[in-house]
Amino acid sequence: MHFLDYFNTKTLKFDLINKFYYTNLKNLPKLKKVVLNFCCKTTELKTLAADLLALELVLKQKGMLTSSKRPNLLLKIRKGSPAGCSLTLKKPFILSFITKSLHETFSKIKNFDKLLISQKVEKTTFSFTIKNTLNFSELSEHYYLFNNLSDLNVSIITVVETREEMLFLLKSLQLPLKTIKASITQLVECNLAKIKVEGSNPFTC
Repeated sequence: MHFLDYFNTKTLKFDLINKFYYTNLKNLPKLKKVVLNFCCKTTELKTLAADLLALELVLKQKGMLTSSKRPNLLLKIRKGSPAGCSLTLKKPFILSFITKSLHETFSKIKNFDKLLISQKVEKTTFSFTIKNTLNFSELSEHYYLFNNLSDLNVSIITVVETREEMLFLLKSLQLPLKTIKASITQLVECNLAKIKVEGSNPFTC
């Protein structure tokens, strides 16, 4: 049994019950699926093939091509053209992927300061991006094939009732999360939107 499976069965469920006081075990938070997606900036067959092969080598499953829902004149991509590839993981492959990410990806990033999570994040989904996919051992052995891979987008989809349950679940699985304070988030959003209010402090919203 995978050690995270053992932890989920023997410890995490009891921690959730003590933390949130469930009356029905069917309502316990759980991981539903993990969606991995390579978004290519080109429709070249060589790039798409490399991304598909990378997914299969790392996860031991075959991915599928995704098509563009709208045309992109800048990238010269037509509607319906291949735009990347994706793979959906379900149990028992979810926990093995999380373990692989912890040991082979995050641990090799210099000055890694955890995965930032906004207070406005959806209560059921948490997404992040793995930029240096060559940290996976299966890919680093074949650098000449995968040195131009796109960024790998990861979305962890959970079955929870509240955002607090999702964060507790992900942190219990040892995902390095760091919450961004609301005041900082609001200030950045205001600066990006260029909101100006007469007579107000320019450093606050």
